Amino acid sequence: MKLVAVDYQAENAAQQFVESLRETGFGVLKNHPIKQALVSSIYSNWQKFFDSEAKHDFLFDKDKQDGYFPPDISEVAKGFKIKDIKEYFHYYPWGRCPAELKQEISTYYDEAMSLAAELLGWVESYSPENISKHYSQSLSSMIDGSDLTLLRVLHYPPLQGDEEAGAIRAAAHEDINLLTILPAANEPGLQVKGKDGNWLDVPCDFGNLIVNIGDMLQEASGHYFPSTTHQVINPEGQDQTKSRISLPLFLHPKPEVKLSERYTADSYLKERLKELGVL
Repeated sequence: MKLVAVDYQAENAAQQFVESLRETGFGVLKNHPIKQALVSSIYSNWQKFFDSEAKHDFLFDKDKQDGYFPPDISEVAKGFKIKDIKEYFHYYPWGRCPAELKQEISTYYDEAMSLAAELLGWVESYSPENISKHYSQSLSSMIDGSDLTLLRVLHYPPLQGDEEAGAIRAAAHEDINLLTILPAANEPGLQVKGKDGNWLDVPCDFGNLIVNIGDMLQEASGHYFPSTTHQVINPEGQDQTKSRISLPLFLHPKPEVKLSERYTADSYLKERLKELGVL
Protein backbone atom coordinates (compact mmCIF):
# COMPACT_ATOMS: atom_id res chain seq x y z
CA MET A 1 0.00 0.00 0.00
CA LYS A 2 1.24 3.46 -0.84
CA LEU A 3 -0.20 6.86 -0.06
CA VAL A 4 0.32 9.42 -2.84
CA ALA A 5 -0.67 13.07 -2.61
CA VAL A 6 -3.46 13.97 -5.06
CA ASP A 7 -3.33 17.36 -6.78
CA TYR A 8 -6.56 19.11 -5.77
CA GLN A 9 -6.47 21.11 -9.01
CA ALA A 10 -6.15 18.08 -11.31
CA GLU A 11 -9.12 17.24 -13.54
CA ASN A 12 -9.45 13.77 -12.03
CA ALA A 13 -8.72 14.85 -8.44
CA ALA A 14 -12.09 13.71 -7.09
CA GLN A 15 -11.79 10.23 -8.55
CA GLN A 16 -8.17 9.76 -7.42
CA PHE A 17 -8.96 11.05 -3.96
CA VAL A 18 -11.93 8.73 -3.42
CA GLU A 19 -10.00 5.75 -4.80
CA SER A 20 -7.29 6.45 -2.21
CA LEU A 21 -9.89 6.63 0.56
CA ARG A 22 -11.41 3.37 -0.59
CA GLU A 23 -8.08 1.53 -0.77
CA THR A 24 -6.32 2.95 2.30
CA GLY A 25 -8.89 4.85 4.39
CA PHE A 26 -6.75 7.95 3.82
CA GLY A 27 -6.45 10.60 1.13
CA VAL A 28 -3.71 13.24 0.87
CA LEU A 29 -4.27 16.48 -1.06
CA LYS A 30 -1.77 19.05 -2.30
CA ASN A 31 -2.46 22.44 -3.92
CA HIS A 32 -5.69 22.73 -1.94
CA PRO A 33 -7.31 26.09 -1.05
CA ILE A 34 -6.42 26.26 2.66
CA LYS A 35 -3.55 28.73 3.09
CA GLN A 36 -0.33 27.44 4.63
CA ALA A 37 0.33 30.81 6.25
CA LEU A 38 -2.92 30.56 8.22
CA VAL A 39 -2.11 27.04 9.43
CA SER A 40 1.43 28.03 10.38
CA SER A 41 0.19 31.01 12.39
CA ILE A 42 -2.35 28.84 14.23
CA TYR A 43 0.38 26.35 15.15
CA SER A 44 2.57 29.14 16.52
CA ASN A 45 -0.15 30.96 18.46
CA TRP A 46 -1.63 27.83 20.02
CA GLN A 47 1.81 26.60 21.04
CA LYS A 48 2.04 29.76 23.15
CA PHE A 49 -1.37 28.96 24.63
CA PHE A 50 -0.36 25.43 25.62
CA ASP A 51 2.89 26.79 27.11
CA SER A 52 0.91 29.20 29.33
CA GLU A 53 -1.02 28.74 32.56
CA ALA A 54 -4.02 30.50 30.96
CA LYS A 55 -5.10 27.18 29.47
CA HIS A 56 -6.39 26.08 32.86
CA ASP A 57 -8.95 28.90 32.75
CA PHE A 58 -10.69 27.00 29.94
CA LEU A 59 -10.96 23.57 31.56
CA PHE A 60 -13.37 21.43 29.55
CA ASP A 61 -17.08 21.22 30.19
CA LYS A 62 -18.08 17.57 30.57
CA ASP A 63 -21.56 18.15 29.14
CA LYS A 64 -20.62 20.41 26.23
CA GLN A 65 -17.16 18.85 25.59
CA ASP A 66 -15.63 22.23 24.74
CA GLY A 67 -12.48 23.77 26.19
CA TYR A 68 -9.12 22.50 27.41
CA PHE A 69 -8.43 18.83 28.16
CA PRO A 70 -5.23 18.42 30.24
CA PRO A 71 -2.89 15.41 29.96
CA ASP A 72 -4.38 13.67 33.00
CA ILE A 73 -7.82 13.73 31.32
CA SER A 74 -6.48 12.68 27.94
CA GLU A 75 -8.18 9.90 25.99
CA VAL A 76 -7.48 6.22 26.36
CA ALA A 77 -7.78 4.66 22.91
CA LYS A 78 -10.40 1.94 22.58
CA GLY A 79 -8.87 -1.36 23.65
CA PHE A 80 -6.01 0.31 25.56
CA LYS A 81 -5.50 1.11 29.26
CA ILE A 82 -2.74 3.71 29.04
CA LYS A 83 -3.52 7.37 28.36
CA ASP A 84 -2.13 9.07 25.26
CA ILE A 85 0.67 11.59 25.77
CA LYS A 86 -1.21 14.72 24.74
CA GLU A 87 -3.35 17.66 25.75
CA TYR A 88 -5.88 19.40 23.55
CA PHE A 89 -8.49 22.11 23.13
CA HIS A 90 -11.94 21.56 21.65
CA TYR A 91 -13.09 24.50 19.54
CA TYR A 92 -16.69 24.91 18.42
CA PRO A 93 -18.03 28.17 16.94
CA TRP A 94 -20.51 28.30 19.83
CA GLY A 95 -17.97 27.33 22.50
CA ARG A 96 -15.36 29.03 24.61
CA CYS A 97 -12.09 30.24 23.09
CA PRO A 98 -9.33 32.63 24.19
CA ALA A 99 -10.28 36.03 22.77
CA GLU A 100 -6.90 36.61 21.13
CA LEU A 101 -7.16 33.29 19.23
CA LYS A 102 -10.83 33.42 18.25
CA GLN A 103 -10.74 35.25 14.90
CA GLU A 104 -7.93 33.18 13.40
CA ILE A 105 -9.29 29.80 14.46
CA SER A 106 -12.80 30.81 13.35
CA THR A 107 -11.50 31.72 9.90
CA TYR A 108 -9.79 28.36 9.59
CA TYR A 109 -12.89 26.51 10.79
CA ASP A 110 -15.06 28.16 8.12
CA GLU A 111 -12.56 27.51 5.32
CA ALA A 112 -12.03 23.89 6.34
CA MET A 113 -15.79 23.32 6.58
CA SER A 114 -16.30 24.62 3.06
CA LEU A 115 -13.66 22.26 1.70
CA ALA A 116 -15.02 19.40 3.80
CA ALA A 117 -18.48 19.73 2.26
CA GLU A 118 -16.88 19.53 -1.18
CA LEU A 119 -14.90 16.42 -0.25
CA LEU A 120 -18.02 14.69 1.08
CA GLY A 121 -19.62 15.50 -2.26
CA TRP A 122 -16.70 13.80 -3.99
CA VAL A 123 -17.18 10.71 -1.82
CA GLU A 124 -20.87 10.57 -2.64
CA SER A 125 -20.29 11.11 -6.37
CA TYR A 126 -17.92 8.15 -6.52
CA SER A 127 -19.91 5.84 -4.27
CA PRO A 128 -21.35 2.92 -6.29
CA GLU A 129 -25.11 3.07 -6.66
CA ASN A 130 -25.61 -0.01 -4.49
CA ILE A 131 -23.77 1.85 -1.69
CA SER A 132 -25.10 5.38 -2.09
CA LYS A 133 -28.73 4.19 -2.15
CA HIS A 134 -28.36 3.39 1.55
CA TYR A 135 -27.34 6.95 2.49
CA SER A 136 -30.31 8.39 4.37
CA GLN A 137 -29.50 11.80 2.83
CA SER A 138 -26.63 13.39 0.91
CA LEU A 139 -23.36 13.17 2.83
CA SER A 140 -22.71 16.91 2.69
CA SER A 141 -26.20 17.66 4.05
CA MET A 142 -25.48 15.44 7.05
CA ILE A 143 -23.07 18.09 8.39
CA ASP A 144 -24.99 21.13 7.11
CA GLY A 145 -26.03 23.11 10.19
CA SER A 146 -24.43 20.63 12.59
CA ASP A 147 -23.03 22.24 15.73
CA LEU A 148 -21.12 19.06 16.62
CA THR A 149 -18.36 19.31 14.01
CA LEU A 150 -15.27 19.65 16.17
CA LEU A 151 -11.95 21.38 15.59
CA ARG A 152 -9.42 19.92 17.99
CA VAL A 153 -6.14 21.72 18.58
CA LEU A 154 -3.79 18.96 19.73
CA HIS A 155 -0.51 19.45 21.56
CA TYR A 156 1.87 16.55 21.95
CA PRO A 157 4.44 17.86 24.48
CA PRO A 158 8.15 17.06 24.41
CA LEU A 159 8.96 13.72 25.99
CA GLN A 160 10.40 14.01 29.51
CA GLY A 161 11.61 10.44 29.96
CA ASP A 162 9.20 9.71 32.80
CA GLU A 163 6.23 8.72 30.65
CA GLU A 164 4.25 5.63 31.60
CA ALA A 165 5.71 2.47 30.10
CA GLY A 166 4.09 1.75 26.75
CA ALA A 167 2.53 5.20 26.39
CA ILE A 168 2.70 6.89 23.01
CA ARG A 169 1.41 10.20 21.67
CA ALA A 170 -1.72 8.63 20.20
CA ALA A 171 -2.32 4.89 20.48
CA ALA A 172 -3.77 3.00 17.53
CA HIS A 173 -7.38 4.06 16.98
CA GLU A 174 -10.09 4.87 14.48
CA ASP A 175 -11.96 8.18 14.37
CA ILE A 176 -15.64 8.36 15.25
CA ASN A 177 -16.94 10.85 12.67
CA LEU A 178 -17.60 10.92 8.89
CA LEU A 179 -14.29 12.36 7.70
CA THR A 180 -11.35 13.97 9.47
CA ILE A 181 -9.63 16.92 7.76
CA LEU A 182 -6.07 17.45 8.94
CA PRO A 183 -3.33 19.82 7.75
CA ALA A 184 0.08 18.18 7.96
CA ALA A 185 1.41 18.68 11.50
CA ASN A 186 4.56 20.64 12.30
CA GLU A 187 6.35 17.37 13.12
CA PRO A 188 6.06 13.84 11.64
CA GLY A 189 4.71 10.81 13.47
CA LEU A 190 1.33 9.96 11.92
CA GLN A 191 1.08 6.39 10.67
CA VAL A 192 -1.70 4.36 9.06
CA LYS A 193 -2.09 0.60 9.34
CA GLY A 194 -2.07 -1.15 5.97
CA LYS A 195 -4.15 -4.13 4.94
CA ASP A 196 -1.07 -6.29 5.47
CA GLY A 197 -0.86 -5.17 9.11
CA ASN A 198 2.26 -3.06 8.63
CA TRP A 199 2.45 0.62 9.61
CA LEU A 200 2.97 3.22 6.89
CA ASP A 201 4.15 6.79 7.44
CA VAL A 202 1.57 9.30 6.20
CA PRO A 203 3.16 11.96 3.92
CA CYS A 204 3.65 14.96 6.18
CA ASP A 205 5.06 17.58 3.81
CA PHE A 206 3.92 20.94 5.14
CA GLY A 207 1.10 22.12 2.93
CA ASN A 208 -0.42 18.67 2.47
CA LEU A 209 -3.96 18.09 3.70
CA ILE A 210 -4.62 14.65 5.14
CA VAL A 211 -8.14 13.22 5.12
CA ASN A 212 -9.24 9.97 6.70
CA ILE A 213 -12.49 8.04 7.00
CA GLY A 214 -14.21 7.79 10.36
CA ASP A 215 -16.44 5.09 11.79
CA MET A 216 -19.65 6.95 10.94
CA LEU A 217 -18.91 6.95 7.20
CA GLN A 218 -17.91 3.30 7.46
CA GLU A 219 -21.26 2.59 9.13
CA ALA A 220 -23.26 4.66 6.62
CA SER A 221 -21.55 2.99 3.66
CA GLY A 222 -21.97 -0.54 4.96
CA HIS A 223 -18.18 -0.77 5.43
CA TYR A 224 -17.50 0.07 1.77
CA PHE A 225 -15.35 2.97 2.97
CA PRO A 226 -13.02 1.63 5.68
CA SER A 227 -12.28 3.50 8.90
CA THR A 228 -8.58 2.80 9.00
CA THR A 229 -6.52 2.39 12.16
CA HIS A 230 -3.89 5.08 12.69
CA GLN A 231 -1.52 6.26 15.41
CA VAL A 232 1.00 8.96 16.30
CA ILE A 233 4.29 7.42 17.37
CA ASN A 234 6.83 8.90 19.77
CA PRO A 235 9.77 10.79 18.30
CA GLU A 236 13.35 9.63 18.74
CA GLY A 237 16.67 11.35 19.41
CA GLN A 238 16.68 15.14 19.42
CA ASP A 239 13.09 15.18 18.15
CA GLN A 240 11.98 14.09 21.63
CA THR A 241 12.55 17.67 22.78
CA LYS A 242 10.08 19.07 20.22
CA SER A 243 6.37 19.72 20.61
CA ARG A 244 3.95 18.58 17.94
CA ILE A 245 0.82 20.58 17.08
CA SER A 246 -2.00 19.01 15.08
CA LEU A 247 -5.31 20.45 13.91
CA PRO A 248 -7.90 17.77 13.05
CA LEU A 249 -11.42 18.81 12.05
CA PHE A 250 -13.86 16.00 12.85
CA LEU A 251 -16.96 16.16 10.63
CA HIS A 252 -19.93 15.17 12.79
CA PRO A 253 -23.46 14.83 11.39
CA LYS A 254 -26.46 16.40 13.06
CA PRO A 255 -27.63 14.17 15.96
CA GLU A 256 -30.81 13.02 14.23
CA VAL A 257 -29.06 11.84 11.04
CA LYS A 258 -29.68 8.16 10.42
CA LEU A 259 -26.41 6.36 9.73
CA SER A 260 -27.83 2.87 9.43
CA GLU A 261 -30.60 0.65 10.72
CA ARG A 262 -28.62 0.33 13.96
CA TYR A 263 -27.53 3.89 14.66
CA THR A 264 -28.30 7.57 14.51
CA ALA A 265 -25.32 9.90 14.70
CA ASP A 266 -26.27 10.73 18.30
CA SER A 267 -26.49 7.14 19.52
CA TYR A 268 -23.23 6.24 17.80
CA LEU A 269 -21.34 9.22 19.24
CA LYS A 270 -22.54 8.62 22.80
CA GLU A 271 -21.59 4.94 22.62
CA ARG A 272 -18.04 5.81 21.55
CA LEU A 273 -17.54 8.65 24.05
CA LYS A 274 -18.48 6.27 26.86
CA GLU A 275 -15.94 3.76 25.55
CA LEU A 276 -13.28 6.50 25.58
CA GLY A 277 -14.14 7.46 29.14
CA VAL A 278 -14.86 11.12 28.40
CA LEU A 279 -18.66 10.87 28.86
